[in-house]
Amino acid sequence: MPKPLTQTTGRRKQAVARVRIRPGNGAITVNRRVIAEYFPSETQRMIVTEPLRLTTTNEMYDVDATIDGGGVSGQAGALRLGIARALAELDGELRIPLKRAGFLTRDAREKESKKYGLKKARKAPQYSKR
Repeated sequence: MPKPLTQTTGRRKQAVARVRIRPGNGAITVNRRVIAEYFPSETQRMIVTEPLRLTTTNEMYDVDATIDGGGVSGQAGALRLGIARALAELDGELRIPLKRAGFLTRDAREKESKKYGLKKARKAPQYSKR
């Protein structure tokens, strides 16, 4: 296996994706599994491959990722950010279209923490007057 050209990190919600890009023919492996096996939903696979399709580099590089934490949607978003950062690091000219599409922006929305006296972050117990 050739040495990676670049190694980046992408995060979304609780998910963390460590992405390594190597020269190759467009194979994407996630946690040592093929992307179609790891993300069975077509929507998630589309989200992950968006930066590669936008920059027309989907046949140039092999992507090897390690993901942990979060759910399926958060993991797909984290992987997309990691791939976009890696592409911007490899070729500075790709940064502008990736930034315009919003792929280099970290989605900072997190789960709100539960407050004491409440059932969830904002849901209060039912109020009874009598």
